[in-house]
Amino acid sequence: MRNLHFRRAARTSVLGGAALVAALALTACQGGDTAAADNAAGSAPQKPAAGTSAAPASDSTKTDGSGTSASGAASGSGSDTAKESGSATRAPAAKQPQDSDTGSGSLPTCTGANTKLTITSVQRPVNHMLLTVTNTGSKACNAFYYPFLKFGEAQSVPPVVEDSKPQAVVTISPGESAYAGVTTSSADGSGTGGYSTQDLSVGFQDRNSGSASGMVDVPLGKDVYVDSTLTVTYWQSEMDNALMY
Repeated sequence: MRNLHFRRAARTSVLGGAALVAALALTACQGGDTAAADNAAGSAPQKPAAGTSAAPASDSTKTDGSGTSASGAASGSGSDTAKESGSATRAPAAKQPQDSDTGSGSLPTCTGANTKLTITSVQRPVNHMLLTVTNTGSKACNAFYYPFLKFGEAQSVPPVVEDSKPQAVVTISPGESAYAGVTTSSADGSGTGGYSTQDLSVGFQDRNSGSASGMVDVPLGKDVYVDSTLTVTYWQSEMDNALMY
């Protein structure tokens, strides 16, 4: 009996140990399978979910870089436009004219080079002549003050009639004329030192009352008698104004 009980106990012990070993082996196998599954999951490439871009994050960064580069190219075009605009701005402007035809101060002076002079006798007033200057140039000119006159061999020019001074400088347009009246001698014979001559020279004044040019010979066409009462008026725009003194 005792042997039978011992054998049963030994069998039971052996069976329990075998069961324990089997359980441990099963646990080890399950742990290995789990680790293998984890490793497999870690090594397998991840597939993107539906509707999500397949491009990796690094590709997205590159795409942004391309966009920035394109924007830079557009800015470069803007820079080129700015340069072109700047070039247009630097273009010299058209130059202003040196001589303006507006304003008498900027006009040339009437001289023998841009005018023609003639002198004629008039019936009224007596012993008077009319000196006419005509602008033959392409620009208007200023006839300053009064003409210098030299009859024959005279050593001086006759005085001017101060009452004939105009309010402004006489400007002569191309083709137009101005006038000066000349009293050659007294009507009552009160003048002295009279003489006759066929020679007359005329000079122009500049804005400073100086001589603007050399004397210009003006043919008289006949003998003209002059004496100490010889006078001349300022240049006038109207013929009648020149003959009223």
